[in-house]
Amino acid sequence: MCGRYSLTTPVDGIRKLFGFSQIPNLPARYNIAPTQAVLAVRRDDQGRSAFMARWGLIPSWSKDPSIGAKMINARAETVQEKPSFKTAFRRRRCLIPADAFYEWKTIGGAKQPFRIAFEDATVFAFAGLWERWQGADGSDVETCSIVTTEANAALADLHHRMPVILDSDLFETWLSGPEDAAAATMQPYTGPRILTYHPISRALNDVRNDDSSLTDPVTLDEIPEPDPAPKKKPTDQLSLF
Repeated sequence: MCGRYSLTTPVDGIRKLFGFSQIPNLPARYNIAPTQAVLAVRRDDQGRSAFMARWGLIPSWSKDPSIGAKMINARAETVQEKPSFKTAFRRRRCLIPADAFYEWKTIGGAKQPFRIAFEDATVFAFAGLWERWQGADGSDVETCSIVTTEANAALADLHHRMPVILDSDLFETWLSGPEDAAAATMQPYTGPRILTYHPISRALNDVRNDDSSLTDPVTLDEIPEPDPAPKKKPTDQLSLF
């Protein structure tokens, strides 16, 4: 699965890879978590455009928006069949920019987070789905989910699943190609770049921690317990509402 990731790349680097002119004002994010507002890219009549969506897809037919917290990932093997995702797969595929993601492995009875990124530390794209859900008051909420697949050989010892990562030559196929062509891209990453990972501080476990120290490697036999994160005011949180 994919339950946390980061996007710290400067805006110009994101714009260059994804090919759109406008982008929201984005601070560096080291600990992006479900239900938060995230950057996504879709195709519209003007080409590719960036938008903010809440991470955790709410199907358009759902009466309870809280279901989105359980819909942060869509399995590639069943995404074309599951009622929650099949319409979005047919009509509303998107790209979700990231420059690293995190997985946990139980070591010595404790869950240890690892940071996974390409060797060159550059921005890349998850395959994503998005939906528009309308609340009882008539307001629209746009939400998204990250597509996952089996882990590739580089990550199999860490976790049995990984997000679908798309190189730039597959962006258009995923965004607007036929369903069978898009489905063929939902594979473990085998592109030319190399994924690596290293253990990081367990401070990642607290979503209130969101700073560059979460990129620093740690030694597994000398991992201190993190200090409690300071409480943030509501205005410090990215939000769609």
